[in-house]
Amino acid sequence: MTAFLQQYISPALPVILWLGRALVSGLAVWLLVRCCLSLFRGKDRESWGFVTLSNGARYEIYHWENVIGRAKRSDIRINFPSVSRSHAILSRDEAGTWRVNPLNHSSGVLLNGQQTLTTADLHPGDSIAVGGVELFFFPSDKPQPSGQPRRRPGPVGGLWLLTFIQLLLWAQFAPNFGAENIYPISAGFFGLCGLGWVLYAVSRKLHRRQFDLEVLALLLTTVGFAITAAWDPGALYKQLAAVTLGMGIYGTLVWLLGRLHLAVKLRWPVAAAAAALLAFNVVMGERIFGAKNWISVGPISFQPSELVKLAFILAGAATLDRLFAKRNLIFTVLFSAYCVGCLALMSDFGTALVFFVAFLCIAFLRTGDLASIVMMTAAAGFAGGLVLHFKPYVAQRFTVWRHAWEFTQTTGYQQSRTMSAAASGGLFGTGPEDAWLKYVGAANTDLVFGVVSEEFGLLLALVCVTAVIALAAFALRAGDSARSSFYAIAACGAASMLVFQTSLNVLGAVDILPLTGVTFPFVSMGGSSMLSCWGLLAYLKAIDVRRPPEKEISPPPKSEKTPERQEGFFDGIPGVPVDEIFGKEERS
Repeated sequence: MTAFLQQYISPALPVILWLGRALVSGLAVWLLVRCCLSLFRGKDRESWGFVTLSNGARYEIYHWENVIGRAKRSDIRINFPSVSRSHAILSRDEAGTWRVNPLNHSSGVLLNGQQTLTTADLHPGDSIAVGGVELFFFPSDKPQPSGQPRRRPGPVGGLWLLTFIQLLLWAQFAPNFGAENIYPISAGFFGLCGLGWVLYAVSRKLHRRQFDLEVLALLLTTVGFAITAAWDPGALYKQLAAVTLGMGIYGTLVWLLGRLHLAVKLRWPVAAAAAALLAFNVVMGERIFGAKNWISVGPISFQPSELVKLAFILAGAATLDRLFAKRNLIFTVLFSAYCVGCLALMSDFGTALVFFVAFLCIAFLRTGDLASIVMMTAAAGFAGGLVLHFKPYVAQRFTVWRHAWEFTQTTGYQQSRTMSAAASGGLFGTGPEDAWLKYVGAANTDLVFGVVSEEFGLLLALVCVTAVIALAAFALRAGDSARSSFYAIAACGAASMLVFQTSLNVLGAVDILPLTGVTFPFVSMGGSSMLSCWGLLAYLKAIDVRRPPEKEISPPPKSEKTPERQEGFFDGIPGVPVDEIFGKEERS
């Protein structure tokens, strides 16, 4: 038997492994396409009621905070000269109570004929007059799907496809299995596979049938496990523990974000805890590779800045108690400046830049004031110039930028080796056994794009980059359908962190941007980064209002009628044609 294996199998083994890597890349592309079809096919929205004009014109209410005004960006646009650009806010809390908040404090609004200049509760059928234009308010107790069900790939098929990819990547290490590495590699891949199925089962139990965001995150994590297995199989135990904790943080945040009032209330203690953690890091942190961004507690070392990312997004987005209040933006500016300043004192300028970009995203979504964003960017550029003047080693990175091949033995060593290794990997890679970039310093963190390209091919590396872009594109696209502005701002802020961090990692490794030392989300080795990435994914999940696949939607019985029609709720409202509200067929 041994002679047979040596004579026939061993010569063909490189070809078999190459075919396995090609199959992994092809299946990863297929899985990415499936997830994108589900993420971007159609556009689901939830209707929380509607308002009508006296002539029968109807405006659906798609959000929990709706601006009534003349401006084009208003959710309920009343294009009439006497209506202010932003005249009032129509808002809902989690208890289902609707309120109207006048923004034009000189004229206010007329609620059932009575002028009000302050926030007032609303009831079904109430009349709201803004600038002399009368609206009638009809809420819904539960969200009503808007539009037809969308045909999307089911989540189970994608999860089985991911499981097959995990098995193929595990098989890439089978020829070199020994007593010292078979157990950690098997525990890593099979443990991750099991965690994915457990997470899906929990999602089904909680009636969350869409699982595409999690599948993309698990695909990226699987590639990261393959990179770790090729470098240090024993480290997979740590990575598996980090993924388990990360999923715990993900589930906790999803539960918290589902209770909006609690999430908003927690912004102050969360911001205070994050500020204290950063201050402790500045004073007591451990300096590794030039940055004082580590804290060691016994055998455990972690980066507090990775956990602060979650608090940063929560504090920046939780402003719903005082919409349009300037002091909320001032708090966001001060908290952002504090975080970026602490990171600068730690010499962690790459992470500081990620925080600043997220702040710009949140500030723009909060204000829409492009001029202020440009001014803040200019101020940050001036501060960056000062950093380059007083931190010479940072300036050295800009000296080698775009000139890595001129400094191949000194400051351009990492980038030049990364580009060489990525080129040698071809489309499907050389395999983990024959790769050499993993032995270069920080290969599994800062240069991980080059490692993936060398070991498993450029195609799989590009799939990883596209997966992160797909997560961010979904957050941006779904923002218009979010229940609350909190979810839209938080998801876009988290997406900006993921995308910008990926851009710095990938483009820095190939010398298109300066090498900053940030990780590739989900792929780079590191427990702290894994925790923060799964936490940021929870903000993207909170914005997801997609309906389950069409085959899982049961149409209501034909005899079912709404309570409003049974009781003739709209029949007594003067000036509102019932045919315009329900449609002639439904009225008959």
